[in-house]
Amino acid sequence: MTTTSRHLSRLDGWLLDIAPQADLHGVPRFLVEFLFFGLKQARACLFAGLFFLAIFITPRTGVMGIPRYDLLLVIALAIQMAMIGLRLETVTEFKAICLFHIVGFALEVFKTSASIQSWAYPDFAWTKLMGVPLFAGFMYAAIGSYIIQAWRLLDIRIQHHPPYWMAALLALAIYANFFTHHYIGDYRWYIAAVAIGLYARATVLFRAYDRDRKMPFILSFILIGFFVWLAENISTFFSVWRYPNQIGIWSIVHLGKWSSWTLMVIMTFTIVASLKHIRATIHIAK
Repeated sequence: MTTTSRHLSRLDGWLLDIAPQADLHGVPRFLVEFLFFGLKQARACLFAGLFFLAIFITPRTGVMGIPRYDLLLVIALAIQMAMIGLRLETVTEFKAICLFHIVGFALEVFKTSASIQSWAYPDFAWTKLMGVPLFAGFMYAAIGSYIIQAWRLLDIRIQHHPPYWMAALLALAIYANFFTHHYIGDYRWYIAAVAIGLYARATVLFRAYDRDRKMPFILSFILIGFFVWLAENISTFFSVWRYPNQIGIWSIVHLGKWSSWTLMVIMTFTIVASLKHIRATIHIAK
């Protein structure tokens, strides 16, 4: 076992086996729980954090003649292989993450096509396929990796989850709307209303410190979507990709994209829920 692996194992062991202080009450308890919640969230974001750090620090001109997009692909692959090598992700989880990559990349190809042009990757790369750099799929895979890691670190359980077949149909409708709204209208708000109704009873239980806390499951989707939207703003600021209204001068990504990312998170979770060890912690509503 490498030094890095030992350190991460110790960190995870410490986060998972916290020796709570019985005399904590009021504000001190809130602060301690909030601290551990933040630490576990940061650890769950390991893949996403390292990947987006690479996006932010890699010069647009590349390094030693290697174009930026190609370098980002190499870094993303290295991080992913390290996650498996350090046993932070299982091979089964890696397969699910690969599915996120494929689903995301297919959407990127469509959205950047000449007939749609929702956004564009302006820089040259050897590893561009149909106008999309191959590293782009890892931005979607990062969401899946975060959910998988957070599930274990926060001991997440779901109560009153809707039947899987309903969740699967909703996920398909979400994904299809990303494509079809260019031709038959945008039905995201109708789909969002269905999602709210479907997950209205669903509650997520998690443990940041020594007590179970709960929150509406749909709220967790919204919060994750918000932070992905923030990451998108930073990425477009660094010209990793650009929307048409950002070509001349950068401007904040439209707030409506928050809703799109929230729906994407719902779809991503549906894929994660297919993993056996995740499904074992989900209670289906009767």
